[in-house]
Amino acid sequence: MTIHDTHPFADPPSARDAVRAFRGRLVSGVTLWTAVGERRPAGLTVSSLMVANGVPPRILALLDPLSDLCEALLASQAAAVTVLARDQLRLAEIFAGQAPAPGGPFRQAAFRDTAWGPVPTDATTWAGVRLEDSRQVGWSLLVTCVLEELEADDGVEDPLVHHRGRYPKVG
Repeated sequence: MTIHDTHPFADPPSARDAVRAFRGRLVSGVTLWTAVGERRPAGLTVSSLMVANGVPPRILALLDPLSDLCEALLASQAAAVTVLARDQLRLAEIFAGQAPAPGGPFRQAAFRDTAWGPVPTDATTWAGVRLEDSRQVGWSLLVTCVLEELEADDGVEDPLVHHRGRYPKVG
C-alpha cells in the first residue's frame, strides 16, 4: 500500500472549476428575475448580466436552462428584473435555493404583480423586460431582453453584490 499526499482516485481539477473560480473573482450586482409561467410564478437570483444601452435598451443574462424561471420566461416572454439591496440578502438566498422557503419563495416577502412578473413591494429599482432572443451558450441560456419599463430611484444605497461565493459589503 502506498500513501499519497492526494486522494489517488480524485478527479483532476476540471476546466469548469477554473472558470467558476475566475467568474467568482468578479464582483457582480445581484438581481432577482421573476416571471409568471403557465403554472405559477417563478424566480431566480441572477448575477451574470449586463445592460446594453441603445434604442431600445437591452438586458442580457445567463440563466440556468433547467430552472423554473427559464420555463416561465420562455412561456410568458416577459420578466421583472429587480436590483437587490443588501437588506434583501435572505430573499436572494431563497431564490438561489440556498435558504429554506416554507410555503414557497413568494411567501417569504411581499410582492406586487406587474405586467412582467412579481416585484418585491420594497424594491426601489426594477425593470420590466420582454424576451427578444435566447440561445444556449456553454451550460447556460443566454437571454437578450428588451427593456420596456424602468423604475429607478436615486440608486440602491447599499447594493447586494456577489464575490467569491459571498455577499460582501460595498464601500
